[in-house]
Amino acid sequence: VQLQASGGGLVQAGGSLRLSCATSGSWLAINAMGWYRQAPGKQRELVADITSGGSTNYADSVKGRFTVSRDNAKSTVSLQMNSLKPEDTAVYYCNVRANVLKGFRNELLDYWGQGTQVTVSS
Repeated sequence: VQLQASGGGLVQAGGSLRLSCATSGSWLAINAMGWYRQAPGKQRELVADITSGGSTNYADSVKGRFTVSRDNAKSTVSLQMNSLKPEDTAVYYCNVRANVLKGFRNELLDYWGQGTQVTVSS
């Protein structure tokens, strides 16, 4: 499974950005899809994720500002980020948890995109 993220960039505080992540490859099923971020000197943290059934989960710091969505037919996940703050500056990674066939075994594995930089200026 390969992930390709796009949509990062530089924006002023209060602005908006939309991140998208496209998947390719082969899998038996895609379960959760989501976004993590890692700021300099900090650990990677969950921003938001969404299950195959559409249930969402958000970090407290982004609730009410970010919206995660997925297109199951296209196997894509997006993150709409509004009211951006300087503390949202980080490298954002898309994540997919998928059931894949490894030999004769059905395994549940995590896959990561390459990361896209989001910089919010004050």
